[in-house]
Amino acid sequence: MKSLRSLLRRAIVPSLAVVTALLLGAVVIILTDFENLSRIGTDPLGAIGAAVGGVFNGYGAMLTGAFGDPERIRLAFENPSDRTIATAIRPITETLVAATPLIFVGLAVAISFRTGMFNIGGDGQLIVGALGATIVGVGLQTSGLPSLVILVIAIAASVVFGGLWGFIPGFLKARTGAHEVITTIMLNYIGAQVVLFALLGPALRAPGSSQPISKNMSAWVDVPSIISLPAIRLDYGFVAAMVMAAAVSLLLFRTTKGYELRAAGFNMTAARYAGMSAGGSMMLGMTLSGGLAGMGGGFLVIGATGQLTNDLSGGIGFNAIALALLAGLRPSGVVAAGLLFGALTTGGKVMGIQSGIPFDLLFFIMAMVIMFVAAPGLIRSIWRVRVPKPAPEVASVAPTAPAEPV
Repeated sequence: MKSLRSLLRRAIVPSLAVVTALLLGAVVIILTDFENLSRIGTDPLGAIGAAVGGVFNGYGAMLTGAFGDPERIRLAFENPSDRTIATAIRPITETLVAATPLIFVGLAVAISFRTGMFNIGGDGQLIVGALGATIVGVGLQTSGLPSLVILVIAIAASVVFGGLWGFIPGFLKARTGAHEVITTIMLNYIGAQVVLFALLGPALRAPGSSQPISKNMSAWVDVPSIISLPAIRLDYGFVAAMVMAAAVSLLLFRTTKGYELRAAGFNMTAARYAGMSAGGSMMLGMTLSGGLAGMGGGFLVIGATGQLTNDLSGGIGFNAIALALLAGLRPSGVVAAGLLFGALTTGGKVMGIQSGIPFDLLFFIMAMVIMFVAAPGLIRSIWRVRVPKPAPEVASVAPTAPAEPV
């Protein structure tokens, strides 16, 4: 019960940040509804009412686009068939599909930030991990191995490729002091060029294609679907993301190594004087971070897309930074924030189609969420939320172990 109260208390400010962003988004929708507002001089009440109705229609379309139409779901289960059930549940499954890579990369960002490393290279680590999975998947096409074996080897390759791409900035930071923000951003561009070069070669490029796109691997390797219904893309990559969230939580908060990583992130100097290897924590944290992002790329390229393209990441790495901050760098929060961002992404597309509200507004709402989460004092002031009392301080004993060199 105490842990539940603590969880709810931590969720108050992020939840109110989302509500505030949606309210501000509603104001922007009304102010940019020029068709209705043009009638405000002749019919002010009707114009404002129509503009407000547009907000409800738009947000309603977003909800049904992200989670499905309750009436359609009810009718589908009253008269079940593969087609009707698939149509009814497709919105929620698409939300989970969109959330899966966000959760992987969000966990990657959370680990690196907990270690005191600002990993801005999620995009590069994801796409390099996807490249590793593609190389293995295409290379084993004629090996005669079962599809499941190829899948396991390909995902392992994605973890290795992504981990190595994350290890580079960690090593440079620990050994030379190179700032990880600069190195990870630069490695994003390098990773994109490496993938482009690989896709231009005949080994990976799809036969007969003039575009940088790999062979479609779904013919011989695929991530098994959770629900075997037509047009449903949800696969066990989502389950793997949930397992990784539990594993990251266990590592960070239930193991000695996790304590060392968090201690290094909290105060590198104190961790060094406590006998911990600060440089080792940097390199390990970034390697684990890159491995998780690479795994997300592996499941994405083999499962949801089936082939590698140079723009596979689609800005997932940068969205994951916002997601991890919204989650307070906690794995459970990353899952919740990933589902939220997945719902906004999936529902925002439907909102644009059905209501005509521009899809760019979705990015505005996400930006407002991030801004309000970054200003908890402002949210508490707006909603009159009291600041929680600080926990009682616990006396600590000064470490006596000699410091180790980085």
